[in-house]
Amino acid sequence: MQNPKATIKKYCIRGAILLLTVVSILFADRLLCDHTAHGIRQARCIYDQPEDSIDVAMIGSSHIHCDVNTALLWEKYGITAYDYSAAEQPLWITYYYLQELCKHQKPKVVVLDLYGPARFKDDYQYEWLRDNLYGMRFSLTKAKMMTTCIEPVYLDRYFPDFFDYHDRYRDLTAEDWAEALETKDARAAFKGYTPYFKEAQQVEPALEPTLSGGITVKSEIYLQKIIDYTKENGMELFLIVTPYITTEQDEQVYNRVKEIAAAQGVDFNSTNYSYDEMGLDFDSDFNDASHLNYWGSCKFTDYLAGELLDRYALEDHRGDPYYASWDRHAAEIRRQVEDYLNSLNPEDRRERLSRITQLKKPLVSTLAK
Repeated sequence: MQNPKATIKKYCIRGAILLLTVVSILFADRLLCDHTAHGIRQARCIYDQPEDSIDVAMIGSSHIHCDVNTALLWEKYGITAYDYSAAEQPLWITYYYLQELCKHQKPKVVVLDLYGPARFKDDYQYEWLRDNLYGMRFSLTKAKMMTTCIEPVYLDRYFPDFFDYHDRYRDLTAEDWAEALETKDARAAFKGYTPYFKEAQQVEPALEPTLSGGITVKSEIYLQKIIDYTKENGMELFLIVTPYITTEQDEQVYNRVKEIAAAQGVDFNSTNYSYDEMGLDFDSDFNDASHLNYWGSCKFTDYLAGELLDRYALEDHRGDPYYASWDRHAAEIRRQVEDYLNSLNPEDRRERLSRITQLKKPLVSTLAK
């Protein structure tokens, strides 16, 4: 007869080995996965946000996480926003992102960026697909999303995720280790926004009335799905176009979306017609033709905050300890600005500090002292 103590010991050892194996696989997945801020980090950190703390969900392409300064929205207005977006995101991915978000959050307002359907017309878009896929946890929602964005013949290139990046151990950096070991509080302090500091001079686009059209059937179907989903779940939907060097073809799509929004009773604003109101400087406020830099994002976000507060009843959560992660977020963005300023020569630093003084934003006011 087998010794009961030996049996218990054997099963304890097996259980410990199984637990260690599972923990090792989960840690290896966190370590080896790309940690880009082009969508993966935005999607991963959404799970660490305090439950039901996000009042405004910003969704769409990189125009969201480059242009919408969530730290400024918090420090100046007390708005709790999160940039839940990814590079060149098509609407059929955005639709499932919204469903995933609503498993953990109940946003009052959803702000949807429309750059993706205006600029990218293919029904399957692979260039930035990994950044759109790999941050989201696997679930039925993700499985459905994958059927809309991956042709069956290519599925094995993207699923399971781990098979795609398991051999990255040769390329691991100190940053990979730091992010793998990051605490839950640190991940909660990330709100999606990724400031850029390059200055790329642009030519202001000459906008004239154009025809409407150019949106693909697939994009229009998923735009309608997003509209329906927000209505069914009691969320306000605000369709926006962020400032960039737009084209006549893009404007045709926005005109069509404007028609859809009017018919559906949904708010719409193409801010490419509000450059002067924002005070955008085409010599210094753009990171590239498609994205604002930090200075431009401050101006645009201040304008966007006015639009949000004029249209919707949003609470000021400053001072409430439940929302302390937004204080940590603002401090982190301030640190990034300080690091950038400290990298400049004295003359350029003085010039950038003068811009901060002109912006008069609480987020950066201490830097000018």
